[in-house]
Amino acid sequence: MRVTDDSMEPEFTTGCIIIVDPTGVAKNGAFVLAEIDGAYLFRRLERTDEGDRLVALNDGYAPVALAAGLASVRGVVVQRAGARRSYHKRYD
Repeated sequence: MRVTDDSMEPEFTTGCIIIVDPTGVAKNGAFVLAEIDGAYLFRRLERTDEGDRLVALNDGYAPVALAAGLASVRGVVVQRAGARRSYHKRYD
């Protein structure tokens, strides 16, 4: 998938490619793709006693509560890819 906005900068720049594993385990701090009201949202997962939420790395975006919990998560980002090999990075 291609990142379409600056919400996850500086780690994921606009236009970079991410590889999403739909069978991955969504742990606290993982980068995930979630479905919220029919739209897909790419954010970092934060799991707390108050509930689960999606947080952007860019402070200009507000956190989003996951009312349905982990059922909203459609996949976990496992790799960032790009035109140069030095830009490739794996996430476990």
